[in-house]
Amino acid sequence: MRTSIIGLSATLFAACMATPALAQEEPAKPITVSGNATVVSDYRFRGISQTDKRFALQGGITVTHESGLYASVWGSSIDDYVAAGGDQELDLIAGYSTTVGAATIDVGVLYYYYPGSGGANTDFFEPYASVKGTFGPATAKVSAAYAPKANALSIGNGKEDNLYTALDLSGGIGDSGFGLSAHLGHSFGPSYLTIGDEYTDWSLGATYTTGPVTFGLSYVDTDKSLYSPSGRNISKAGVVFSVGAAF
Repeated sequence: MRTSIIGLSATLFAACMATPALAQEEPAKPITVSGNATVVSDYRFRGISQTDKRFALQGGITVTHESGLYASVWGSSIDDYVAAGGDQELDLIAGYSTTVGAATIDVGVLYYYYPGSGGANTDFFEPYASVKGTFGPATAKVSAAYAPKANALSIGNGKEDNLYTALDLSGGIGDSGFGLSAHLGHSFGPSYLTIGDEYTDWSLGATYTTGPVTFGLSYVDTDKSLYSPSGRNISKAGVVFSVGAAF
């Protein structure tokens, strides 16, 4: 759920270029704070709609230390079928990122918190790890997230766990502001996150960034068939639009 700070970095770079040449450069701060706000036409989590194929408001803030430690809070509106009637998801994240040679390694833990679930067993932890590398204009990332056995993940057989693995490819198109991405993921069940058998999700996307604002368009699909209480197939292929700002 974490977001890129490319837009913020570009803004800071432009500000530095505008500074008089004789001015002294300010030393890098040990702690940086970044944030984002986004509107999406459909909040898809691992290919499955969390908003019954309707719009969602999302936003987050990240505090990063020069050592590589970071902490984030990210939130999104959701439909009430996701978490026992709750209408909001909050992701509380703590992690560490470092570069080893040409690879960037990121490890951490994410806590899914649903404040409107009325005390139901909906919240759970999910440790994660990823390795990312850049090859010319493209970046490849391999990641895995494992949610240990918890009552919140049960679909009737006591505490259950879940494993999610993914491969992501992304890259910019020169200095045009356009970017392309591709994603392939697999959820191993059974658990509440798969609603039964394991399944695969994938997506293709494009973005355009101008200043701190990014416009996005993606095609999302799965090999699962899952219906919401309203009768919508929330795992069916769909096109998702988004507009977000980094600050």
